[in-house]
Amino acid sequence: MAKAFCSMKRKELEAFLQDVDGFDKPKVLLEQYPTTPHIAACMLHTVASTFDDLAGKSVADLGVGCGILAIGAEMLGASYVLGIDIDEDALSVCANNLEEFEMTNVDLLKANVRHLARCSELASRLQGKFDTVVMNPPFGTKHNQGIDVDFLQTGLKLSSNALYSLHKSSTREHILKKAQSWGVEATVLAELRYNLDNTLKFHKKKSVDIDVDFIRLVHTQDSLHRQKDMLS
Repeated sequence: MAKAFCSMKRKELEAFLQDVDGFDKPKVLLEQYPTTPHIAACMLHTVASTFDDLAGKSVADLGVGCGILAIGAEMLGASYVLGIDIDEDALSVCANNLEEFEMTNVDLLKANVRHLARCSELASRLQGKFDTVVMNPPFGTKHNQGIDVDFLQTGLKLSSNALYSLHKSSTREHILKKAQSWGVEATVLAELRYNLDNTLKFHKKKSVDIDVDFIRLVHTQDSLHRQKDMLS
């Protein structure tokens, strides 16, 4: 699977992503909800076909988890992908998936994305190094209030062009206001239905549907000038 399929159709990509192994024991404190093959394929195919932000681009996947977005990005022609996650178990599953798909231009980094949203030597080294950032961040529920915004801030620091992310539709107004305050252009590309299976102990229903926004944030000259200030 080392070959990149830049012209792959969405359904073909989704079929390949069905083979990505997920979490055996997802961790509630990290909000390790899996990105489904369908949602991942919809996201990445839009990034590639509508905006040409994958083929030949350097890509970062924040909260890479088991690697479905990173793997899909490589399949659609990304020249290099860096997956970042705080959880060693997730990175281990991701590494196994990368090996199964025979991918050699995807690296993994253990790091706290929330720390990267603030001033750090690593954040300074990675600032603006990626053309595109893709992510399905924690929604910011339970013990993680504000983590969705921290992921966005980190993604904007690492990207030189565009950031693609999923957020609960109920937080749309908040996210768009944040983007405006950062001087970036934010567009809701689609409203998706995120089906969460009963995978965690506190779940009482077999599954629950959550409305999510697929959002694109693009740097402006103003936001690029602000990046150094965001690190302080």
